[in-house]
Amino acid sequence: MQEIRLVHSSDVHVDDDRIAALHDGDGTGGLRSVLAAAARLDADFVILAGDTFDNHMVNATTVERAGHAIAECGLPVVLLPGNHDPITKNSVWVRGGFAGIGNLRIFGITDDSIIAFPERDLAFWGNAHHDYLDMVPLKNPVPRAARWHIAVGHGHYEPPETWHNPLRPSWLISDAMIAATGADYLALGHWDRPMQVGDGTLPAYYSGSPDWAKTVNLIRLTPNGDVAVTREPVEAS
Repeated sequence: MQEIRLVHSSDVHVDDDRIAALHDGDGTGGLRSVLAAAARLDADFVILAGDTFDNHMVNATTVERAGHAIAECGLPVVLLPGNHDPITKNSVWVRGGFAGIGNLRIFGITDDSIIAFPERDLAFWGNAHHDYLDMVPLKNPVPRAARWHIAVGHGHYEPPETWHNPLRPSWLISDAMIAATGADYLALGHWDRPMQVGDGTLPAYYSGSPDWAKTVNLIRLTPNGDVAVTREPVEAS
């Protein structure tokens, strides 16, 4: 069994203004930095855990550039639509023809809740956002169907001490919900800052936004069954 290397990022927020201003006018700059980091880190897969786009009003040129960046990266990309870019009738996913990108798998579009790579004995599970209303990111977890089981979710982690009077009212994730995934790693999105969360039952991490954190999460699934997680810079030193 070979080691599998995953690069996890989220909240790239491809846009025409705010993020574009950070990248000399290129709203796909954050996305491109993540994909470049994944290539540099010899990743086998890239996970984008929600809010790849900032909104569905991004112009056609930016949408096309984002699609080309993913198609040209040469790596399998697993993508979860988040609360900023849910699967709606006029979404960027439809306008940009993202379902036709061969190396891209999208929860809720190319696949339902499970994205499997049987040749690597690896499966991803997640719930895409389908509208702007409240939802439970980790609802209805599925049983493990492969040696490696990776869960992907987009929402707010709320610790036990504030769960019954939450500071954040929507898209909530609890310790019990994390544990119920039974995952080897839970890739989370929705927070700009990187952080490990949960009660330690399993590795559950926010990657943070690459433009804020300046890092991605590198997950190494090792032949002896260990899961090693490190933060790595998006820019080469």
